[in-house]
Amino acid sequence: MPYLRFNGFTTEELTSLIPKITQVFAITADIEEGKVKVELCQRDSLTHNPRYLEILMFQRSQDKHDRIVADLHELLESGGFKDTHIFYMILDPKLYYKNGKPLTGYVVQ
Repeated sequence: MPYLRFNGFTTEELTSLIPKITQVFAITADIEEGKVKVELCQRDSLTHNPRYLEILMFQRSQDKHDRIVADLHELLESGGFKDTHIFYMILDPKLYYKNGKPLTGYVVQ
């Protein structure tokens, strides 16, 4: 965990970028690369929606969140994906359960 959920992309478009995105995200977020989960979400949009990257993770400092987005934006833009929206869904460790128990001992980095 955390999760990076891409919407509006194809598997072919992301395949070459995912290793670098995962590596850069892990370094900037200061977590192990193997903990980063990446998903491609295909949804049927009923209105025009922009391509986006949704990041689900525990709260970090604003500076760290800003650096993560700046790094991911640069990678996506250099990969030809201009105008990608990036946003966070902040998870609460008290409401995130592993083996039926909340992660109450989580420390914000």
